[in-house]
Amino acid sequence: MTKVLTDARSIRIKGRSFLAVMLSPDLPFDDWLARLDDLAARSAGFFLGRPVVLDVTDLQIDKPQLKELIAELGKRNVSIMGIEGARPSLLGAGMPPALKGGRSASDIEVQASEPVESSSKSAAPEIRPATTQSIVIREPVRSGQSVIFPEGDVTIVGSVASGAEVIAGGSVHIYGALRGRAMAGSIGNASARIFCRKLEAELVAIDGIYKMAEDMAPNLRGQAVQLWLEDDAIMAEKLT
Repeated sequence: MTKVLTDARSIRIKGRSFLAVMLSPDLPFDDWLARLDDLAARSAGFFLGRPVVLDVTDLQIDKPQLKELIAELGKRNVSIMGIEGARPSLLGAGMPPALKGGRSASDIEVQASEPVESSSKSAAPEIRPATTQSIVIREPVRSGQSVIFPEGDVTIVGSVASGAEVIAGGSVHIYGALRGRAMAGSIGNASARIFCRKLEAELVAIDGIYKMAEDMAPNLRGQAVQLWLEDDAIMAEKLT
């Protein structure tokens, strides 16, 4: 018996870009997972609800090792949406798909325009204009809010509360207290910097290198500070 389909309605398929966190593990995995656990313990919710890509480029591992790593990440509520840099022999049924062609900071095509002001006072989860090199948020970023702008710099005219975060492809400028998390150079920009009028951060990161609150020099707490990356280490000094 032949079934004739008479529903002529089309299926709409759209493309959409999202900012994903990329994890680049190194061997031995047990040591790397211990460091990951330390980050998660000191910054609760860091991976919660985030799309995560696993970069295994140049790692000399086999398929069982990769499966075990993905399982260990799953136990930590880190869901892998894709794998980059994997040999075809490492992938297969039940594994996240292979990804390639991720755009680095230098590949993003942007046009300069006037800064964009956020006027919403509700807990908007993301602020991501697509055609500017910088945005200005003229209000505090409240706990639970995320400002995510991979195209360039983010300026906050106000404070960033504990439990809030600012993620920029370029530099982060905060004209108030930084009590939450600030991540600059999020898609591969080691020259990005973080500036804040009062440093009380839970976490700061530049180009994937992070530093927790307890790792920061005590004499910088509560001070106007700039942070930058030097030899894979975050440096900081007071602003005068």
